[in-house]
Amino acid sequence: MVFRRRDRRSPLRVIAELLWPRGGWGRAFLYVKHRVRRLPDSPERIARGIAAGLFTTFTPFYGLHFVVAASLARMMNGNILASLSATFFGNPLTYVPIGVISLQTGHWLLGSQPVAEVDASLADKFLAAGKDLGYNIYAYATGVPVDWTGLVIFYHEVFYPYMIGGILPGIITGVIGYILSVPVIRTYQQHRKRKIKAKFEAIKKKAELAAMNSPHAPSNTKPPSRSPKVRRPD
Repeated sequence: MVFRRRDRRSPLRVIAELLWPRGGWGRAFLYVKHRVRRLPDSPERIARGIAAGLFTTFTPFYGLHFVVAASLARMMNGNILASLSATFFGNPLTYVPIGVISLQTGHWLLGSQPVAEVDASLADKFLAAGKDLGYNIYAYATGVPVDWTGLVIFYHEVFYPYMIGGILPGIITGVIGYILSVPVIRTYQQHRKRKIKAKFEAIKKKAELAAMNSPHAPSNTKPPSRSPKVRRPD
């Protein structure tokens, strides 16, 4: 295939680069920001896509963030590519604080008691829920009795409060992202248009200059006109 990588990465390398990109998260962030600003769309639509992506990072649908962000962007008439890029806001460096904020807000809104040391147990609870789900799928396939106790506890203690609590901070973050993105993207697009226009003007002037200095260029000087000969009378 044309777009296949020349160096095939091992599964461990793929996981390692997912947790920490080769150039670091700072370089990855700059790359995403550059790609978003160069999208061929209006600043408002791009900003709506960014807002949808930022909101999605506060939802507990890990593994489906691209689907959720694209669906929200479509409903908001936003740029889908911008929404997918904005989900980069949720990464291994921000998942824990995002989860803590969403869970604490969810328990506060529901009036329930938050789990002690939620920041330390959040990843363990997600892993335990995934392990429990995998076991029950295996149990269905082999006829072994299933046990949904762990997933029920996970739903009531983590997933449901996370889903409810992520709405408010997700909306706030999305609105802030929209407000900040519109003027930045508009200024960048205008600057880029002026730069491209100036570049084309320079190329045009250079081509005209080269045509004038070419030895094959047509001369503008007219040949001197000959005066008509006067015929003398015989």
